[in-house]
Amino acid sequence: MQNIERRMCGAAQRILAVAVVMLANVAMGADAKAQSYPAKPIRLVVGFAAGGAADVPARLLAQKLSEVFAQQVIVENRTGASGAIATERVATSPPDGYTLLMGTAAETIQPVIRANLSYDLERDLAPVSLVVVGPYVLAAHPSVPAISIKELIALARSQSGKLSLGSAGIGSTTHLAGALFGLMANAKLVHIPYKGGAESAVGTAAGQVDMNFAGISGVLPMLGAGKIRALGVSTLKRASLLPTVPTINEAGLPGYDRSGWYGILVPAQVSRDVIQRLNAAIAKVINTPDMGAALSKQGIEPQSSTPEQFAALIKSELSQNGKLVKSIGLKEE
Repeated sequence: MQNIERRMCGAAQRILAVAVVMLANVAMGADAKAQSYPAKPIRLVVGFAAGGAADVPARLLAQKLSEVFAQQVIVENRTGASGAIATERVATSPPDGYTLLMGTAAETIQPVIRANLSYDLERDLAPVSLVVVGPYVLAAHPSVPAISIKELIALARSQSGKLSLGSAGIGSTTHLAGALFGLMANAKLVHIPYKGGAESAVGTAAGQVDMNFAGISGVLPMLGAGKIRALGVSTLKRASLLPTVPTINEAGLPGYDRSGWYGILVPAQVSRDVIQRLNAAIAKVINTPDMGAALSKQGIEPQSSTPEQFAALIKSELSQNGKLVKSIGLKEE
C-alpha cells in the first residue's frame, strides 16, 4: 500500500513539474513576443479627415514612433459618425498591438448621445497614453461689454437667455464646453450650433453670436486683428500661444476644465507588456523639444500619461458628459 502511495505521490510531483515548465515556457514566449514588438508595420487609425485637428498630431506621432520602433507607423483616416467608425474599426481589430486608435475627447461624448454604438468604450478599448491636450479659448465679439470672465458671468446672469454662444455643432466638444460653462456659472446662454469650429469662430467675429469656444491656433489672426476678444482658456494650465490670457478656472470659475484631448487606445485584449512598450515610446517622443514646438504651432500641448491616468480621464469625462447632456436636454440619437 505504501508503495502505491509513493508511486502516486511521485506521479503527482512529475505532473506538477511538467505544468510548471509549461507555464514558464508560456510566460517566456509571451515575454519574448512583447520584446520583439513591433515586428511589422503599425496602423494608426484616425476618425477624422487628413489635415484636421486629430490628423496633424497623429502624423507627427507616427513619424516619431516609426523612428523609435524602426517600423513604419501608417496613418489611416476612417472618417464618419464623429469618429465612431474609426473607433469601431480598432475595437474589433486583432488584439496584437498593430492597430492603434488616435482617440479624441469626442470618444467620451458619443456613448452618452448615441444609443446604437456597436462598441463599449471602456470594455472594448484599452487606454495607452494621452498624447496632447488642446485648450479652447472663450472668445467674445468686441461689442460684448465684458473684458473678463467675472464680468462675463455677471453679464450673463443679469441678461439671462440673451447672450448667445456658438459651437462646432450639437454634441460637439465645444458645445459641451459651453454647456459646462453655463452650468457652473449659473447662467442661461443661447446655444447656436454651426457646422464646424471655423464657422463658429467666423460667426463670432462677424457678430452673429456673442461668443464661442474655439481652438486657439484657428482664431489667432482674428484675435490679432481685434475681431474677437480672448476672455479665458479652458484648461487648468495657460496655453503657450496665449500666455497672458488667464484660465477660466483662475479668472472666476474655479474648477472649470475642458479640452480637446487626443490619446492612443488599442483593442482591450492587447497584452500589458505591449501597452507598456507603446506607452514608453509615446512618452519618449511626445516630450521632445521639437515635438513640443511642432504641436505648439497647432495650438495644442504635448501631454503623455500612464494608461491608468488616461483611463481615469475617460471615466471622469463619460460621467461629466452624461450629466451635461441631461442638463441641456440633449436627446440620444
